[in-house]
Amino acid sequence: MPLLKAAIIGGGNIADTNHIPALKQVADRVELVAVCGRDLGKARALANKHGIAHAFDNTLALYDQCAPDLVVICTPNNLHHPQAMEALAHNCHVFCEKPPAISAQQARDMANLATQKGLTLAYNFQLRQTSEWELLMRCRADGLLGDIYHIKAHFLRRRGIPGWGSFTNKAMQGGGALMDLGVHVLDLALYALDYPTPDQVLGNTYDLIGKSGGKGLMGDWNPKAFEVEDAAMAYLSFPDSVSIMLSASFALNTQADKDRNLEIFGSKGGVKLFPFSLYTEVAGELADIQFPYLEETDSQLKNTLAFLDACEGKPSTVCTAEQGAILQEIVERIYQSADKR
Repeated sequence: MPLLKAAIIGGGNIADTNHIPALKQVADRVELVAVCGRDLGKARALANKHGIAHAFDNTLALYDQCAPDLVVICTPNNLHHPQAMEALAHNCHVFCEKPPAISAQQARDMANLATQKGLTLAYNFQLRQTSEWELLMRCRADGLLGDIYHIKAHFLRRRGIPGWGSFTNKAMQGGGALMDLGVHVLDLALYALDYPTPDQVLGNTYDLIGKSGGKGLMGDWNPKAFEVEDAAMAYLSFPDSVSIMLSASFALNTQADKDRNLEIFGSKGGVKLFPFSLYTEVAGELADIQFPYLEETDSQLKNTLAFLDACEGKPSTVCTAEQGAILQEIVERIYQSADKR
């Protein structure tokens, strides 16, 4: 099978440290041909660093000169939709950073065009590829959890408002902690339930710390320019009385500097994901079961491989365009609920 030609759109840290190293490890399947960024000098520097032949500051020139088979989008959230639509129009598969877009309609338009063109559009929710998540899926398949009826999902930072980039710019990001952090654990919670659509969504968002300022653990931020939520809390109710409680924060007066986890409650057993523990009943006695020998995995590499499998029509665990559209609709409903309160 000939190599797929790949191009990177967006020349920042996520491309440099995540996607390009992963793609270079699959050189038997992919040829990295170009980097495209707003700043041609930075794009050329990144291309030179990784031995990539071409650099552009114009996507049309990229498509005209390199004709890639797939693109990886690593740009601010507000560019995901136009850049994905353009790539699909040029018959490219698309691997897009999270979140899918900044509105539900944008994510739906992207999914519809990918379907129409018969191309793969997928999103980089790499926590799906951890050993803990794979073990959870095996426990579920083996019936150890029974029927899952409630999930607590949280991604919290104590004072982790990014002091760089566009993270606090609403026009560019579409939101704050929910868009940047919460979507990771929301994707896992929905995936554990086979990606249903909730019939009820209740949400609250807050910006009290972000707008007042204070001690930061990820650089200083400008409270006068803080336009997004520093925390978001939501309750999602699904048919058959299934529910998700979701919490995300850039800044919250809590103990841990960072706390990311899922707790999954089933009729036969429950799980805390990180580190993995199974709470169940064995031989008529309550049992807590740990798994101390789980291997660490390169989740970015595995998610890149899952994307390539999807491009080739193979079974894949990558987040699909349809799942991304469902997730973006739920995020939008959380914000809408919060705005009404």
